[in-house]
Amino acid sequence: MTHDLIVIGGGPAGMAAAATAAALGLRVALLDEQPRPGGQIYRNVGIADASVKTLLGADYAAGEPLLKQFDDAEVDYRAGALVWDIDRERTVTIVADGQAERMSAPHLLIATGALERPSPVPGWTLPGVMNAGAAQIALKSGPSIPEGKVVLAGTGPLLLLVACQLLTAGADVAALVETAPRGNRLAALRTLPRALAAPAPLFKGARMLAQLRRARVRWYRHATNLEIDGDTYATALRFDAGGEQHTVVADMVLLHHGVVPNTQLTRLLLIEHRWDDAQRAWRPLRDAWGASPLAGVWIAGDGAGIEGARAAQASGTLAALGIAHAAGRIEQAQRDQRASAWWRMLARERAARPFLDALFRPPDWIGVPGDDTMVCRCEEVTAGRVREMARMGCAGPNQTKFFSRCGMGPCQGRLCGLTVTQILADEQHSSPQAVGAYRVRAPIKPIPLHALASLCNEPHETVSLKEFSE
Repeated sequence: MTHDLIVIGGGPAGMAAAATAAALGLRVALLDEQPRPGGQIYRNVGIADASVKTLLGADYAAGEPLLKQFDDAEVDYRAGALVWDIDRERTVTIVADGQAERMSAPHLLIATGALERPSPVPGWTLPGVMNAGAAQIALKSGPSIPEGKVVLAGTGPLLLLVACQLLTAGADVAALVETAPRGNRLAALRTLPRALAAPAPLFKGARMLAQLRRARVRWYRHATNLEIDGDTYATALRFDAGGEQHTVVADMVLLHHGVVPNTQLTRLLLIEHRWDDAQRAWRPLRDAWGASPLAGVWIAGDGAGIEGARAAQASGTLAALGIAHAAGRIEQAQRDQRASAWWRMLARERAARPFLDALFRPPDWIGVPGDDTMVCRCEEVTAGRVREMARMGCAGPNQTKFFSRCGMGPCQGRLCGLTVTQILADEQHSSPQAVGAYRVRAPIKPIPLHALASLCNEPHETVSLKEFSE
């Protein structure tokens, strides 16, 4: 089948873009690694029962109308399709059901969403330690909750949300340990007037705080020096707060320091990225409609900057309108008329973002951990080893990877990349923008060799491993 648009990612941005483009007459394919559409935020919303929707709240159930819009659209939906290579001519290589396939289209929309920021603290690799987002996935997939005493540590709206959801589900939430620095509050207050123009996120936050207080959850603020105790399994979290050292016994420690754009595919395409100091993350360049500097490649949703699910839906819709106009399906006046309501929605969703970014900005030390802390979990490389590479003259993450193997494991630097950049910048008294990031090469995720070999069955197709190493 010939396509006009290939969308990568089945979250709110991808679903909205695919449904909108299909309604405008474009032949659309949507590729998603997950078995069902919804992304992380709306995972399994189409099959969740009423009790799960009640547990996860109105923001989760809000994904149902979007899912129905997507289900009703004429979209070539490929579930379980892992995208592991893209070239600059918009040829996408996937593997699904053990077979590799190549697809191409005049337009490509990358809507791969966000990843949780790594939280490298001593003991974070122990069994019994997870990201808070992983616990939320278990709630949406099972639903299931951790056994025993649960301690949540870090900063960000998702940390509070998961704590409340676990409480509602019956988990034993022993403590909430916030690491946001004290100075964040003053910085956030400067942006409060703009946030009050669209206060829904603030009201939601107030309700979560009230629930945690009613449950009498132990709450520590401005914590530093986090360390997870345990020999073979996490047993407690130690930290400093209020001028004292505390130890909280835990059977499960959930860490979270915000989410960051998933830029693996945009980096693979060599699209320029800029360091966003407010979100402490990389953003790929794009214009207001989502068009990247690379012809025919568009970016929407949290993969272009963290703004939330409703903003992702709006940006996906706007990107689809931009693509339809670029493809000659609608005139500029039609594009702008259809887009006006979505621009207003996007403005509302963005109103509180500077406040949230400032209030929940992660502490400096989470990006520059102590020497003995593991940074690269795949290759077991410590922060001290990365600093040693800097002192030896490694100018950036790629030289550091060559000499230390940091970032050469199965995750291809998704977990350690941000931390390595920040450690090198700190050691060199430079900026993350000047230091740069890992180069990304295909395959961006591990694939079986038989899937690679299956490409050779295509007519007139020859494939070499050298092709995917350059």
